[in-house]
Amino acid sequence: MNLGTLIVGPREHVVAIAELDDTAAAELGPLLRDTARVVETLCRPEQTYVCMWSHGRDARKHLHIAVQPVTAEVRARYGGLRSEQLQARMLADGDEPDITEVEQFCERARELFRAITDNSTEHRS
Repeated sequence: MNLGTLIVGPREHVVAIAELDDTAAAELGPLLRDTARVVETLCRPEQTYVCMWSHGRDARKHLHIAVQPVTAEVRARYGGLRSEQLQARMLADGDEPDITEVEQFCERARELFRAITDNSTEHRS
């Protein structure tokens, strides 16, 4: 996937959202919101896709939720494709972002997640 895509997944082995316990389900919404905020702040996309995947070869494997920034530049690089067609082409092409850029993005994302968490903790106090 493109630079800025983050994956959210449960720590426990779960293959479907329907299998989440009450605690995990209650945590998922705020976590996805915060993840989308990080992606939107750092990437300034036209769209942020939030997609659930769990496919293995022949059966469900493990729940993964991709939070993916989609910019005009990304769409142009893939012939204007959108949605699942864009994601399928990206995965088929196997293009990977530069590792240095990924590491830099991850550090900025960690800092932003910390700020969001600290801010959220202050509001609850």
